[in-house]
Amino acid sequence: MEDLNAVEILIVEDDPHDAELTVRALKKNNLANNVFVAEDGEEALDFFFCRGKFESRSFQNPPKVVLLDLKLPKVSGLEVLKRVKGDKRTTHIPIVIVTSSREEPDMKEAYELGVNSYVVKPVDFDKFVSAMSSLGMYWLLVNQPLR
Repeated sequence: MEDLNAVEILIVEDDPHDAELTVRALKKNNLANNVFVAEDGEEALDFFFCRGKFESRSFQNPPKVVLLDLKLPKVSGLEVLKRVKGDKRTTHIPIVIVTSSREEPDMKEAYELGVNSYVVKPVDFDKFVSAMSSLGMYWLLVNQPLR
């Protein structure tokens, strides 16, 4: 199993195609060395809170950024955001919503819950790759995280 304490980017995405496109976009800029994909909100929460199959993970090594979809099975993206930002052990982890929803209520609730950024997925493949590459470069290379 990969070293889950070395994860730099956590992608929470139930659509395997979108997850793969995101990983490919990050790889294009050599940003995908330590990426983990959670396929639903429950798995993401287990990852964040070091429980279930992730119980050997440490809170001391959070991901540098989380790319979180809103529409997820089991636990919604907004509920994941609420729980992560509501816990002092994980509140500092940067979370970027990456979704197809342009709905004002979704955006408003995400910002009220503490999301760091809200990005609407471009439909065009090249624009999607460019957007994901830019996100990865910013959060991994430019942003200065609180440690």
